Amino acid sequence: MAQLTDDCFAFGGKLTQVDEALDQLKGTLKPSAKTEQVPLAGALNRILAENIISRKNVPADNNSAVDGFSIYYDDIQSGSETKLPITGRAIAGVPLGRLQNRGEAVQILTGALMPDGPDGKRPDTVVMIEDCLVDGEVVFLPEGIYRGANCRLLGEDIQCGETILRTGCRLRPQEIGLAASIGCDHLQVMVPLKVAVFSTGNEVLNPGDSLFEGAIYDSNRYTLMQLLKSVGCEVVDLGILEDNPKIIADALLSATIKYDLILTSGGVSTGEEDHVRKVVENEGSLLFWRLAIKPGRPVALGQISDTVFIGLPGNPVAAMVTFLQIARPIILKLSGANDTVPKLFSVQSDFSYKKKLHRREYVRVQIKKNGNGKLIAKKYKREGAGILSSMVFADGFVELSEDIVNVEKGDFVNYLPFSELGL
Repeated sequence: MAQLTDDCFAFGGKLTQVDEALDQLKGTLKPSAKTEQVPLAGALNRILAENIISRKNVPADNNSAVDGFSIYYDDIQSGSETKLPITGRAIAGVPLGRLQNRGEAVQILTGALMPDGPDGKRPDTVVMIEDCLVDGEVVFLPEGIYRGANCRLLGEDIQCGETILRTGCRLRPQEIGLAASIGCDHLQVMVPLKVAVFSTGNEVLNPGDSLFEGAIYDSNRYTLMQLLKSVGCEVVDLGILEDNPKIIADALLSATIKYDLILTSGGVSTGEEDHVRKVVENEGSLLFWRLAIKPGRPVALGQISDTVFIGLPGNPVAAMVTFLQIARPIILKLSGANDTVPKLFSVQSDFSYKKKLHRREYVRVQIKKNGNGKLIAKKYKREGAGILSSMVFADGFVELSEDIVNVEKGDFVNYLPFSELGL
């Protein structure tokens, strides 16, 4: 199972900055060592568990990138149109079958091998059919052709012996396609983390239940389960637990037998009814952060036996923000991923904003084009940590670092698109 080292729980603070919290965990997170082989069709979003080294060149030989005519560049006449006889045809999978000599053109289709030539010298250029004038058995080639045009060279994509994918790589469609291009039909990947998700609260109901006075529907559990799936976890829904210490303790302890990680929201603060926190403290270890982050604040990281516990805030937007900024990099690291840091992009602010010094804030924004065609970030009309509709409105966050206290309309700000977070 995924583990945290014991010294992970030897630190803490009353108010912790986001980077400080993540830095404290560097070197303490131990990825799961379990791997499995999966077919390419089932490898999407999995974490690669071994380096992939190509045993072949791609392309395996020189070939044509277009439909046209294979020629020797040195046959091109400078300053005038070139006339050559058409002496053969090559298509993908059916080569010319003889040497192509100087002074002749061979019709060639996309993907067909470039013909061999005498003395080991091969035709080196392909002229697109659209640029040629064909008259019977003769082709007229235009001026302005350059050497090597439209010719794919042996190994120009991948060379034999090259490491094309590295351990810890998260497999997107393009990585899977690259593996297929060298003939891989299976890949060795990390076994997904098994994660249990539950909610607590006598006032929390499943969607579809009849609400009573003071009751709310449980949105966080459904949001968090989908966020976990977005980082490749195998997710199990443990439902809603009553605010009963014994029920919560039994559920948590039972989950440690089957799951690598337990994720919940709410119930980890210092109130009398925060039974989740007390169970984790009694049965294992708990690190509690009050993060200098908005929306956010309380985040708990703990461990019972070999099972990691992450407790997020109860407000829906705060739960999403702290998942994306704290839980997500932890989970990716435990899953064996080597790239856990999303990229930020510079855009212009379409709003003015004031914030506290020493606190990082995430402003929910949509990206639009202004009258000059430049990208601008438009802020949602409300800022509350419970306004989940703002996350539907948004394309991403403007990340305001701890040293910023004021943003004016037109200032350049750091934009974190949801696409960088797998959403």
